[in-house]
Amino acid sequence: MFRKNKTPLENILILGLGGIGLYLAKRLVHEGYALTIIEPNSDLIRRADESLDARLITGNALSIECWKEANAKEMDYMIAVTDNDAVNILSAMIADRFGIEQRIARVRSLEYGYEDSFLTAEDLKIDLFIHPEELAAQEIVRLIKRTAGDEIIDIAFGKMQAMAARIDDGSPLANKTLIEIAGEYQDFSFRVVAIARGMSTIIPTGKTEILPHDHVLIMAGTEELPRLMELTGVKKQSRLRVMIVGGGLVGSRIAQLLGRTVRVKLLEKDEKRAEELSSILPGTEVLLGDGSDKDVLIAAGIADVDTFITATGENETNIMTSMLVKHLVDNQGGSDSQEQIKTISLVNKEDYVVLASTSGSDIAINKKILSGNEIFTFIRRSELLSVSHMHGFDAEVVDLIAAPNSTITRRPLAKLDKLLSDHIIVGSVFRDGKWETAVGGTQIAAGDRAIVICDSLHLKEVQELFLS
Repeated sequence: MFRKNKTPLENILILGLGGIGLYLAKRLVHEGYALTIIEPNSDLIRRADESLDARLITGNALSIECWKEANAKEMDYMIAVTDNDAVNILSAMIADRFGIEQRIARVRSLEYGYEDSFLTAEDLKIDLFIHPEELAAQEIVRLIKRTAGDEIIDIAFGKMQAMAARIDDGSPLANKTLIEIAGEYQDFSFRVVAIARGMSTIIPTGKTEILPHDHVLIMAGTEELPRLMELTGVKKQSRLRVMIVGGGLVGSRIAQLLGRTVRVKLLEKDEKRAEELSSILPGTEVLLGDGSDKDVLIAAGIADVDTFITATGENETNIMTSMLVKHLVDNQGGSDSQEQIKTISLVNKEDYVVLASTSGSDIAINKKILSGNEIFTFIRRSELLSVSHMHGFDAEVVDLIAAPNSTITRRPLAKLDKLLSDHIIVGSVFRDGKWETAVGGTQIAAGDRAIVICDSLHLKEVQELFLS
């Protein structure tokens, strides 16, 4: 588990420098892995060369000569994330012939890789299938089916919860530092572990002040969740009425997964696509129209919707439409759902994720981040119990165990401020058979299990604190 004094498997071959490939490459380079990347587009290679410390090869992913140039026999992982499913699948077979032990492939089609598929993962020599659109759709459906108005994720087998909530002007947490909040709620164990503000994510210290319109991430025990929801003004949903804008792969898949158990309306502006969706989604009310148009939204019944999802391929359309919906619902009287409508936006540019979550979207979903974290967790699975990305925050929730003589075990958390502040915060620790909220006086012992929140690009520092 600890892998102390052991060099991680670090030779990775990436095929494709598109959205997922570039995002993942940046993460892996930051973590200290040695990367070799094959990409046919010379413009992408040139731009990557300016920001990546990696070996870049201009060439075809299926060229055996390129694989030989990349020294494929020395690779520990092969990650195929080109835009072509067939290329990625065939690449896994080539990697197997070169003796690469771990093979990961991005595949959009859902016809491959499952136990009951005609061709299974074993048949195709793929250890991990990445379905970006399926990951996004499944995650959105999970969020829809949660009972709360904002995101809640289970941690530590459901014993702890991380909840995201927006702070309004009248919130009892607004305009107070975390030290003041802790003093006011001494009988109530919870901790603010991240704040999304503007386009930035803040990992707070005790002196950090929470401001109105901040989007905060709070950690608490499961038994404290009802009181925490009451404190932050998060309301439960008693029914589910969903409207989706955009009938592409993600939007249509969300409607399909929700099935007949949820009332779903789907707005699609392309007439041919709308007709196709009407035939393949019998449980969904498919409407022809531009979902970013105010009059179309009103006519479609936005006032009676609990959850609104923008899943078009355009970032700006998704973000601005969510803002428009919030405005429309806030200004239409007579609907008992207007105070609890949840907006979820598909945001394909990671730089916009925090911006989306602090403007019109309650939750912003990014396919590249979901896919990258799936791959990253697979690679790091022997060190980390789990890694969860918090939507709308540039932050990770990490579940891991402290190794003997690791840095984190040497002093109480308050005396490790220089190593933790601004990037890392320990949220809770498991000891004496229960989870406890971590405070300044908490000292983590070897073998303790902890939940840590960190900036997405500082996972390496977390590992160094706990594993070395």
